[in-house]
Amino acid sequence: MNNSDPVSIENYLQEAKIPLRLSCVMGSGWPTVLSLWYLFEEGSLFCATPETARVVSYLRAEPRCSFEVASDQPPYCGVRGRALAVIDQDRGAEILERLLFRYLGGVDNPLTKKLLGRSAFEIAIRLEPQNFYTWNFTNRMADSLQKQSAKICPG
Repeated sequence: MNNSDPVSIENYLQEAKIPLRLSCVMGSGWPTVLSLWYLFEEGSLFCATPETARVVSYLRAEPRCSFEVASDQPPYCGVRGRALAVIDQDRGAEILERLLFRYLGGVDNPLTKKLLGRSAFEIAIRLEPQNFYTWNFTNRMADSLQKQSAKICPG
């Protein structure tokens, strides 16, 4: 793993439309990993979830967390890091709607209408990265892979 240039990281996080994996500590003291849709802007990662989701209580109790944005398809590459989580009570509905556009292309289908119908109960999670690490196995795997469509990978 290595640190990559900020432009490469920013491009990857803006282009990759895969869920973010978030690692946080449960009330029992054990770590857990969960997946959330995200937006990357202002140097932070934004997610939305219902206020009653357990992850909200975990992050309120312990805001230090880790994240990863990486595909499960070769060639393997991605971005991970540590972050401080900030719960934002006011931006949940806004972030949810933006996530629906990012991942589903709009809000005109039954799933998005259902999710937006309860958006008043959404909160935003802002992950403020403390560091970034990247990896990219494209060159290492080139001889082993069949022709694949171009994939955006960080530095």
